[in-house]
Amino acid sequence: MAAAASAAAALGAVPAGAAPQDKPADTKAEVDRLYEQAETATEAFNKADERSDKLRAELAASQDEVARGQERINKMRRSLGMVAGAQYRSGGMDPTLALMFSSDPDAYLDRASTLNRISARQAGDLAELQSAQRELAQERAEAQRKLAELDKSRKAVAEHKRTVEAKLSKARRLLNSLPDGDRAAYERASRGGERPDLAGAGPASSDRAAAALAAAQSALGKPYIWGANGPSGFDCSGLMQWSYGQAGVGLPRTSQAQRYAGQQVSLAQARPGDLVAYGSDAHHIGIYAGNGQVIHAPYPGAPVRYDPVGMMPVSSVTRV
Repeated sequence: MAAAASAAAALGAVPAGAAPQDKPADTKAEVDRLYEQAETATEAFNKADERSDKLRAELAASQDEVARGQERINKMRRSLGMVAGAQYRSGGMDPTLALMFSSDPDAYLDRASTLNRISARQAGDLAELQSAQRELAQERAEAQRKLAELDKSRKAVAEHKRTVEAKLSKARRLLNSLPDGDRAAYERASRGGERPDLAGAGPASSDRAAAALAAAQSALGKPYIWGANGPSGFDCSGLMQWSYGQAGVGLPRTSQAQRYAGQQVSLAQARPGDLVAYGSDAHHIGIYAGNGQVIHAPYPGAPVRYDPVGMMPVSSVTRV
């Protein structure tokens, strides 16, 4: 995204006395600002979308718990119903009268003792049923809460999406308003150059860091697509997540979370494969390639490419 700063030099100086609204540099600066705002909104979109995915999984688990709880209650009710039905069919005669008219008092007393034990067990079953019903009510309430939270998260995703699209649309209109030569210079600067000299860059901090860097290098030239995490296109944090995913390492989705996904080191200690976050809010992130270069997904219209690590103020370096 903000690697568009490298396009500033390509636009060149503006003749003195030009009206502020006609300065290509002013337009370019506004485009850069809009791209930065769009990427901040993109990371918010990614965070909300990740939260929605998590809530959908939690909701599905809660609904499964509710279904299992309901089935358990149904079985308990059927069991208790069978006992109650058997007692009703036995006549429910008063125990004293039943003993007086019994042809075999000893046998009756044996049956009465059994019935007492059944009643005690039935009382326990009833208590268990009541407990299960309370648990089911709690599970239903939790499922409803998660459903409401999911709905709220979906609305946040939609709002962030509208914000991103509005920023990018305005940036495109401004770029189209530039004179042909200035627009062409901006677009040339957005394509990135050839692979820089990485000889003597030094080893990666680990095998997984080396594998992640190799994956990022394989993505060079792929388009920036906001909200995407590969393999056909990427936003900045999506490229980092995908690259480390190829190395068997699961990274969080957003650049703000990725900056805390490992050990913090200084920029002077950076080694190939380290994550480099930019801006005080870590709205942009790339992977260090060595020799003062990073690979990143800059912004719409600029493919995955190399850029100097100092293209923007570095906020952190993370060794995963």
